[in-house]
Amino acid sequence: MLKHKDHFHGSDLEKIEQIYGIRKEEITNFSANVNPLGISPNLKQTLASHLDAITTYPDREYASLRHCIAEYAHTDFENIIVGNGSTELISLFIQIERPKKAMVLGPTYSEYEREIFLGGGATHYYPLKEENGFCLDLLDFIGHLNESIDLLVICNPNNPTSSSVSREEMRRILDVCKQYDIFVMVDETYVEFAEDMDAVTSVPLTHYYNNIIILRGTSKFFASPGLRLGYAITGNRDLIKSINTRQNPWTINSLAVIAGELMFSDQGYIRETRKLISAERARMYRVLQDSKKFAVYEPSANFMLAKILKDGIRSQDLFERAIRERMMIRDCSTFPFLDQKFVRFCVMKPEDNDRLLECLMG
Repeated sequence: MLKHKDHFHGSDLEKIEQIYGIRKEEITNFSANVNPLGISPNLKQTLASHLDAITTYPDREYASLRHCIAEYAHTDFENIIVGNGSTELISLFIQIERPKKAMVLGPTYSEYEREIFLGGGATHYYPLKEENGFCLDLLDFIGHLNESIDLLVICNPNNPTSSSVSREEMRRILDVCKQYDIFVMVDETYVEFAEDMDAVTSVPLTHYYNNIIILRGTSKFFASPGLRLGYAITGNRDLIKSINTRQNPWTINSLAVIAGELMFSDQGYIRETRKLISAERARMYRVLQDSKKFAVYEPSANFMLAKILKDGIRSQDLFERAIRERMMIRDCSTFPFLDQKFVRFCVMKPEDNDRLLECLMG
């Protein structure tokens, strides 16, 4: 039986292997939120035929890669910064801004609080409420913003709730933040999975507001967490200059550059991913809603949060049940504002989703 301290991240397959004696290759990982299609066949073939690229340094400015990202994200080339995963860019940004008091929408990804703490700042959470389906109450939230806050962090769509803030709502937030001199960091790691990405992404707002930076990566949508390729978008040229000055040279390796230049233009893979996630997300949500065994909250990303309604069953119990059947879900009891009734799982291929649904309903 799991002890309370034993909670696993989606990348902790080696620990699972040690504790349960199950080979990590046998585990279907519903916890990592990674595209179930795996990397694109085109990408696999291209990387295999370009291994010699590691014999040379990449372009220090990453001009070609940044142009590809700019075209993909519908923004200006000058607004793009690349990094060794979005994690590096989060760290660099917070080191530069050094917020004394940050507000974070929670429950959410723990790395934000960690980086703020390492920079000497304090994190205050604005809780997304269960009675609102973990969706933001915009008017109430705006009322909590004031001049004591230096930084606002919003994961959009949010992990683990899968709820999202619309672009129009974000515009209103930015207006208020501008009044109080608050910088806004928006993590759009999961935005490509949204049913209507244009209604959610804040990228167009970077043309009009200089108090926003948007972070994205390739780990989830493009199924390449090991590539460590992330990027940021901001219209604040002073911030871009500061990040470029502080960032180590050649932070992106040559193969990641080649991969990035291909993946952002791989329209077939992008369409296939969105079609799969859209259909399976809707199906799983409907099945769980109808079951009456869970409360599920309308998902915007490629994963969903569920609350166990049956007495006597905790998130640890469901985690154990699933892992014994070689499926890994996320026990959400360590997230702020969630307890031992909440689990999170991502959308995989139909046959895998069927297995998980059967397990959860058991």
